[in-house]
Amino acid sequence: MAALQAIELKAFVPARDFDLSLRFYQEVGFTASSAGEGVAYLKLQGCAFLLQDFYDPGLADNLMLHLLVPDVDAWHQHMARDTLQRYYGVRVGSLTQQPWGMIDFVFWDPSGVLWRVGQAL
Repeated sequence: MAALQAIELKAFVPARDFDLSLRFYQEVGFTASSAGEGVAYLKLQGCAFLLQDFYDPGLADNLMLHLLVPDVDAWHQHMARDTLQRYYGVRVGSLTQQPWGMIDFVFWDPSGVLWRVGQAL
């Protein structure tokens, strides 16, 4: 039997306000390489996800994504900008050194989806 192969794995991320969330992720640095019929393919270098024009509070409140980055300090400064928090209503946590060998912080997107952004120590 041949070994199974895979090309890509992407999560569907819910959006309470699709247009607002799309603008938010583009301002963060993701590029919408395609968008239509309620789904946008958002990409930043080798990382991607699908933003969907669908919202369920239970899903949004219980979804967590992890983004591994080479410079968590730069990401934290970028995400903690007052304009992102004021315009999009995002919340950003502080940098924390974790016992599993990472330093990270969390932020919640405009729909309440939790992102953990970290760098290996």
